[in-house]
Amino acid sequence: MAKQPHLLVAPGDVNDIALIPGDPGRVDRIAKQCEDVEVVSENREYKVVNATYEGTPLTICSTGIGCPSAAIAVEELHAVGVDTVIRVGTTGALQEGIEIGDMIVATGAAKDEGTSKRYESETLPAVPDYTVLSALVDSAEANDEDVHVGPIASDDAFYAETDEYVSAWEDANILSVEMEAAAVFSLARRKGMRAGAICTVDGNLVEGTQKGATEDEELPEKAKNNVERAITLSLNAVTNLA
Repeated sequence: MAKQPHLLVAPGDVNDIALIPGDPGRVDRIAKQCEDVEVVSENREYKVVNATYEGTPLTICSTGIGCPSAAIAVEELHAVGVDTVIRVGTTGALQEGIEIGDMIVATGAAKDEGTSKRYESETLPAVPDYTVLSALVDSAEANDEDVHVGPIASDDAFYAETDEYVSAWEDANILSVEMEAAAVFSLARRKGMRAGAICTVDGNLVEGTQKGATEDEELPEKAKNNVERAITLSLNAVTNLA
């Protein structure tokens, strides 16, 4: 099989389990907590790295922003033999009291995006694999970390999240909104893969804070610090899933 056209990987190049952050820079942050780090490929928004964590081999692959590019990553990872993907991202809270820096483990994602709907009806669920979901929650408990566990929304249009959208999500008790999980969950289910997601809160839309609103940099300091904790939880989950 030729190399995949976007990730530039072939069978045998990557490991069975992949952590899939959106930001290529977060690939490096995850890799810093690992050993035996090897850059496999870099192309466009995609950076692919192999590493080991406590003796467990894994792959780290950025997906870029949004469901279309995340779907490409999942498709191509599946094509070269990856069977488990875990999104390690950021998200905007939709409920009062969820603070910047809090972590959310998703039990499902509303399909407020267009990519998954090209594959299937929007009535079909975008949900994580139970074993991955459990591994993330168990990892948090083992590390005495508090995480919010519940449904999130995936949206295509960051700058079109109107007050009406936010209010509807809040009324439905959706915990947060991000831009990739619905496609990741839907594609993984269709292809027989395991998938999950843990995201760090970088703002609260209900309380009027968004990423970039309080700092010159994209993420507030507390969110940056807690991204590291979410990375640790996801890596510990990998060791349990391997």
